Amino acid sequence: MKFGMNLLLWSGEMHDGLMPVLESIKEMGYDGVEIPVFEMDVEKYAEWGRRLDELELERTAVTVRGEEDNPISPDATVRAAGVANNKATLDCCAAAGATTLVGPYHSALGVFSGQGPTQDEWNWGVDSMRQVSEYAGELGITLGVECLNRFETYLLNVHADSARFVREVDHPNCRMMYDTFHANIEEKDIAEAIRSCADVCCHVHISENDRSTPGSGNVDWATNFDALHEVGYDGWMTVEAFGLALPELVAATKIWRRMYESEEQLASDALAFMKAEVAKRWS
Repeated sequence: MKFGMNLLLWSGEMHDGLMPVLESIKEMGYDGVEIPVFEMDVEKYAEWGRRLDELELERTAVTVRGEEDNPISPDATVRAAGVANNKATLDCCAAAGATTLVGPYHSALGVFSGQGPTQDEWNWGVDSMRQVSEYAGELGITLGVECLNRFETYLLNVHADSARFVREVDHPNCRMMYDTFHANIEEKDIAEAIRSCADVCCHVHISENDRSTPGSGNVDWATNFDALHEVGYDGWMTVEAFGLALPELVAATKIWRRMYESEEQLASDALAFMKAEVAKRWS
């Protein structure tokens, strides 16, 4: 198992002020970090790749798409922009040395049609993701498509749908990820949700029901960890928590109050929690 920390708790962009944070994360014992990729600046991410190499921190990456580059838009030009920007994001991932790109880049975050996904939207999403997957294959990067709860998106809301989506994309570099926060809202049976996607799941987000310190809220952690152990999961467990550092994502994350002592304390407590739960089950 590898343990990661998503940097969105501190920032939506990579900047020099993160260096003390990264050094602290390394000292805590994390294996790597999940870097935000919202800027299409390959040289910048190459420099961060070198810095993270020096810190001996591995990395995954996270991104989103918006209304202007929605891969399921009825406008073919907008869909093409979604594909192009996902490919540009992959270029940044390759420059930074990120092995996996996760997030809801299958459709626009926080944009709604007033109904569930149409068959056309589903087909456009699959077609768009297949093009991105082919490029990811050339770069050797794995896609971890993420479903979100119904208040943040509408194409993929449960993990069985994510699994069906990536199976239709049908490319070895296109897989999906499991998220305990979204599962806590949308899944009727946590264990069955994990079983439904086990064969295509490449990444796990460990996230509390209020997006603060994992283990401090009401997520059914025992069932989550038991089921992940049952299916033989042995990849990244990455903490995803949010604070007040992301005004550009407030509309989607709905985070505007502080729910932890400090970001560093959250990260430290989360790592101890994950390691303790894994130690109980994985030998």
